[in-house]
Amino acid sequence: MHTQVKPHILSTTNWKAINTTNYQVAILPWGATEAHNYHLPYGTDVILAEKMSAEAARIANAKGAKTIVLPTIPFGVNTGQPDVLLDMNLNPSTQLAILRDLITVLNRQGIHKLVILNTHGGNDFKQMIRELNLLFPEMFICQCNTFKINGIDDFVELSGEHAGELETSVMLYLTPELVRPLSEAGEGKAKVFSINALREGWAWAERKWTQVTQDTGIGNPERSTKEKGEQIFRLSTEKIAAFLIDLENTAKKDLYI
Repeated sequence: MHTQVKPHILSTTNWKAINTTNYQVAILPWGATEAHNYHLPYGTDVILAEKMSAEAARIANAKGAKTIVLPTIPFGVNTGQPDVLLDMNLNPSTQLAILRDLITVLNRQGIHKLVILNTHGGNDFKQMIRELNLLFPEMFICQCNTFKINGIDDFVELSGEHAGELETSVMLYLTPELVRPLSEAGEGKAKVFSINALREGWAWAERKWTQVTQDTGIGNPERSTKEKGEQIFRLSTEKIAAFLIDLENTAKKDLYI
């Protein structure tokens, strides 16, 4: 099958197009490869990161932005899931090394704004960004957690953070051929910490995933629909696109009011 050339996607475009475009913002989609209950593929976070980045950049560039989407990083932090078969793990220190190398390229070539578009709850780039800011003072580096976008929960009836109604609905919209019948999915029941401080969230410890959930999911997907998925995807990508445009049009000296 022929792959369509998309000028805002680095992996499909070419040097002739690249060489004549003054890119202002780069997006680095970052997902994970891990089990998502019984019905979603291991690459769910990768698919979401790639497709949301591509659509957001398309919308932004159609309105005059100059955004380029880098190839998706398919592995994330899964240190709490060592006993889940083929859940692939990158340690945070490895992520930092990858980011340092990629930012070195962008900084050297004059693309000074980077958005890490993250679809995996186990990834947290905040402390890495703090460290990288000292190494690359010319750069503006930020993370965008797609699962925290305001308004997406309005389309969801049953809450859940992993392979639940939200993720399943979006996957039914984007890649229905990869979603097994919902009748085969587990209920996504999950235990919570028995210690109050950890349960309330002001103390934190990593969860041992197989002690928390039997089917690797957290959240019941039974009410997922393609229609909900399309609404969530459209809202998310339009908001990300607006952010990309604002970021491009805002000089570093004007970041604060």
